[in-house]
Amino acid sequence: MNKATRLDKSDAITHWEHLTPDQPLKQSAIPYKQEGSKYGCDGIRIDGSRAFIDSVLSRLKPLLAGESDSTRLELNYTEVADRVTGTPTGQWVCYVRTHERGGEAIAMNGFVRAITHGARRMS
Repeated sequence: MNKATRLDKSDAITHWEHLTPDQPLKQSAIPYKQEGSKYGCDGIRIDGSRAFIDSVLSRLKPLLAGESDSTRLELNYTEVADRVTGTPTGQWVCYVRTHERGGEAIAMNGFVRAITHGARRMS
């Protein structure tokens, strides 16, 4: 049986240090109507204070391009609740993934864009 590869902490830090800064994001969209777990799909989970999450998101603005005519952002930004009491903890979690849109949504978005673009030209 093959075993999954894992970088130990020192190798992971070395890898991170040697990454070329500001690489273009290479996020693959989750296929339209994919069912089941999305674990292992391209995505980001950030947890902690809102200040921390916001500081990380501010560095990831290119991900906003995932909200387009052909793809949509799955964006969940939620305060964490205690598992037992349901009481808000003051800590937050944010998930970001890109999904492919279906053919009908792509066609409708193109139609709406054509109408709004034409209306802007007329004004």
